[in-house]
Amino acid sequence: MLAIELVSALLGAVSAWLYPSPWPASAAALLGWGLLALAWIDAKYFFLPDVITVPLLLLGLAATWQLEPADFTGHLIGALSGYLVIAGVNSLYKSVRHRDGIGHGDAKLMALAGAWVGWQPLPWIVLSGAILGIASAITARFLRHQDLTPTTRLAFGACLAPAVFAAYLLKSSALAIGL
Repeated sequence: MLAIELVSALLGAVSAWLYPSPWPASAAALLGWGLLALAWIDAKYFFLPDVITVPLLLLGLAATWQLEPADFTGHLIGALSGYLVIAGVNSLYKSVRHRDGIGHGDAKLMALAGAWVGWQPLPWIVLSGAILGIASAITARFLRHQDLTPTTRLAFGACLAPAVFAAYLLKSSALAIGL
């Protein structure tokens, strides 16, 4: 798809522009490309494959170890809490509604987010993803005349992915300028 290729090229260009050193630029580009793939797959199939999510999570921890070793503990806590909070919300929902309300892939995506940005931006990522999800649902409702019901499936991972990348860019650019 041309749109995916254009966005992929844009992610690579933004990463190279923001990070003149090869290692940070490569890490940012890999994160962006991985999140783009995850968003596309989730939007199309309602699935976030472990074959992409888990290596990106590990790469996030490795990048933190290399680029910000003093923050490694915070990023490890972010990975654990990102997973546990989303999995906990799903468990609570399932106990009430007797079905999953959010996928385990979304919990793994939030673990990935925590590995890359630490625990502090996670609430912002969830809020941003939720706002984007609501906007997507409303847009689909009016442009495609789709009915929205309490059981309508939404690809939350596709909404979280851009928020994760934005949080990473904001965090790493703030570090670069010394904030």
